[in-house]
Amino acid sequence: MIDITLENFEAELIQASMQRPVLLDIWAPWCGPCRTLGPMLEKLETDYDGRFLLAKLDSDAVPEIATQLSQMFGVRSIPFCVMFLQGQPVDGFVGALPEDKLREFLDKHVPSAAEAEAEADTLEAEALVEEGDDDAAVAKLAEALALTPDHEMARHDLVKLLLELGRIDAAREAYAPVAGKPYIDTRLAALGWWLLACEKAGQARSLAELDAAIAANRRDFAARFERALLLLARDARTEAMDELLEIIMRDKAWGEENPRKLYVAILELMSKPAPKAQAAEAKGAVQLAGKATVPQGDPVIDQYRRKLSMSLF
Repeated sequence: MIDITLENFEAELIQASMQRPVLLDIWAPWCGPCRTLGPMLEKLETDYDGRFLLAKLDSDAVPEIATQLSQMFGVRSIPFCVMFLQGQPVDGFVGALPEDKLREFLDKHVPSAAEAEAEADTLEAEALVEEGDDDAAVAKLAEALALTPDHEMARHDLVKLLLELGRIDAAREAYAPVAGKPYIDTRLAALGWWLLACEKAGQARSLAELDAAIAANRRDFAARFERALLLLARDARTEAMDELLEIIMRDKAWGEENPRKLYVAILELMSKPAPKAQAAEAKGAVQLAGKATVPQGDPVIDQYRRKLSMSLF
């Protein structure tokens, strides 16, 4: 538990919520229900074994923050609790709820013990990759998936690492549980295309053969698409998109729009995920402290996004 002030608000609430959920309890010394709720929340912080952080804010001592949050949620009474995730307030409740209702609220936002352990394994795997211990990183990510098979980040990181190491069969085995699902994370879906490209590369015609086929027939879209997959497998991503553009500009609907889908997937593969220490500005969210950071775009990615847009419209 930590007491929030104007001085530590940014570090102990906003930045802290980038690492784990933070529940802010807005209270006052004269508030009877606050004295009931406070001890229950402190007990739950212990019960949840550090999977969320309890922060307390005295509304009389720090009215600036309390007032802004109250206005944001349209609340005029205390105790008032706000859940912070990834640097933004995302949910809240008013009043001294019974413990079962508090647990119900927390369970919507706080990872389970298995999920928290899987997340820790994922972070440890990142460190192992940076140290060059790829085998240990693979084992750690596999361990994370064994704990929580639905952990998309762990699956993404495992498949990506296996593809980077050239372990195509192992990557397919790791990807198989989500293959064909209609709704998966866009980054994970993009890996599916990369995996397909790597698998197809073993049976693909050579670049020279594909170039000859295309020279003989500029509208040989099957050869162009095969060439794009081969280029992607060889990590020539911009060249692959250039080939896909040739298809899209001539026939947008060819191959059930797979050229466009592959193009978008390559853009996703090239895009770097937002740094974990930086909050993404939620739609309609209020910037509570400091200025929003606008990430600088990658000029190559921006260029190829414009090319796709021009070819489609």
